Amino acid sequence: MEQNQLKELYVEELRDIYNAENQLIKALPKMAKASTSDELRAGFEEHLEQTKGHAQRLEQIFSALGEKPSGKKCKGMEGLIEEGKEMMEEDLDGEALDAGLISAAQRVEHYEIAAYGCVRTYAKILGEEEAASLLEQTLEEEKETDQKLTELAENINVEAAGAVGEDDEEEQKRSPARRGKAARA
Repeated sequence: MEQNQLKELYVEELRDIYNAENQLIKALPKMAKASTSDELRAGFEEHLEQTKGHAQRLEQIFSALGEKPSGKKCKGMEGLIEEGKEMMEEDLDGEALDAGLISAAQRVEHYEIAAYGCVRTYAKILGEEEAASLLEQTLEEEKETDQKLTELAENINVEAAGAVGEDDEEEQKRSPARRGKAARA
């Protein structure tokens, strides 16, 4: 691939990520509001502020390149956000909803980790050292966010499993006759 084509790809991928970050800036407050866990809500709110910083770093890179950040819609992020929205519309309560929100958020983080890893590599190859450094900083923050989500999931998923188990136990206590009817059917 010619250097010129790589630079074109680099700029287009940066535009894609910039649009993705802006979509996420709109989605994160909704995810925070839907969270039942105070810790998860705080994590989404913290990541919102961090995401605004990611968009500012990208604007700084575009400025140095003499390019505009707009002009591309990130369909991948659009799909991931739509899946997260569907998760919030599911008939889930408490910890189960939070577990679903973490799952949706981790998909977003993994998408961003892949995207930032690629553009950081392009920047290095193209000799864009300052941009590579900024992109590396964002990449590390995305990895940290993914790790925090994993840590939250370790507790919330167990709580969600316990809540499901408790619901099943309550149902069994309330309707022993139903169990008998089901066994005879």
